[in-house]
Amino acid sequence: MAETAKAPWLTIVGIGEDGWTGLSEPARQALSSAAHIIGPPRHLALLPPLTGAVEEWPVPFADGIPLVLRQRGHATVMLASGDPFWFGAGSSVTGALQADEWTALPSLSTFSLAAARLGWALQDTVCLGLHAAPLSRLRPHLAPGRKALILLRDGAAACDLAAYLDVAGFGASTLHVMEALGGPRERLRVSMASGFALDDIRHPVAVALDCAGAGEAIPTASGLDDSWFQSDGQLTKRPVRTLTLSALAPRAGDLLWDIGAGSGSIAIEWLLSHPANRAVALEADTVRAANARANAQSLGVDRLKVIEGRAPDTLPEGPAPDAVFIGGGLSHALLEALWPRLRPGTRLVANAVTLESEALLTHWRAAKGGALLRIELADAAPIGNRQGWKSRYPVVQWNVTV
Repeated sequence: MAETAKAPWLTIVGIGEDGWTGLSEPARQALSSAAHIIGPPRHLALLPPLTGAVEEWPVPFADGIPLVLRQRGHATVMLASGDPFWFGAGSSVTGALQADEWTALPSLSTFSLAAARLGWALQDTVCLGLHAAPLSRLRPHLAPGRKALILLRDGAAACDLAAYLDVAGFGASTLHVMEALGGPRERLRVSMASGFALDDIRHPVAVALDCAGAGEAIPTASGLDDSWFQSDGQLTKRPVRTLTLSALAPRAGDLLWDIGAGSGSIAIEWLLSHPANRAVALEADTVRAANARANAQSLGVDRLKVIEGRAPDTLPEGPAPDAVFIGGGLSHALLEALWPRLRPGTRLVANAVTLESEALLTHWRAAKGGALLRIELADAAPIGNRQGWKSRYPVVQWNVTV
């Protein structure tokens, strides 16, 4: 006789500002029968008296996860905002559980409520949760005519957002400031980013951004102008960077190791190519490593991990990469140390400028295969009162799949 499946001990209930009245009947039943209920004080205050033990979720957020897990096997409800799996707390807990241990009962997300108020199509709107993330993550999405819905930690963050947009050249943007959507305290106000003067903005707060202004939008194609990057001159220049990124062939979710990263331009454009992409930049020079961090922050990809160290003595730990770029520090010792750590299918791209490094790539290509590409570029430059071609140093690129 087959065993009867056990009911999940944990129910994750998404709750809105309308509290108990806005919950579904299954969510109400879960709360009424739970032995233990844990959630932020704001959510707990929305509930009527219940029979289960009530516990406030602590600060910082991570400290609450063990409190949930220690209730394993006992009927427990965890409260979260709206849809727990859209910039919510749900996956932070379920990652530590088996699939049969939990169930979820979401409510309307703040994004859905905001779109319903404004008549915006969610599929055409950028949705970001910036509760604990820098405002610069918005930077790749800033372009005239773009719309975004942004969850913020508090009213002060809404003022910071307006100032950030103004400095970036998008002060003409319209901000719809939305407080406590879906509940009796709901309030909607509108202001331009420039001259933003709204005060007494109450949590929870979301801002709908209708972007406008003369600010420069980040192009979506590979090969950003060199001026986007702070550099001491150690920078893969735009034409070569474009060809290098094409050879690295970033795919959604891939991890890049950028060795000898300089200003970090290759790793940063790798991250800009898809929000799920990951990158580790290895740079021996402290000033250049700082430039890489600053460039990643200003271009909205602060998830770039920068390690200070010199290869091959230092190589990234953790998961094996899907692609590797060697832009500096190319040597036989580096390739010897790196090759055994690469999985079959890993893409490796190395650029050489000197005759010695070109000879090294020729040797390794003969041993490991792949393709060599010689990149020769020239710029128009004055010759007396006329114009002529001034050649750049040629670059030899080795592109191989392990």
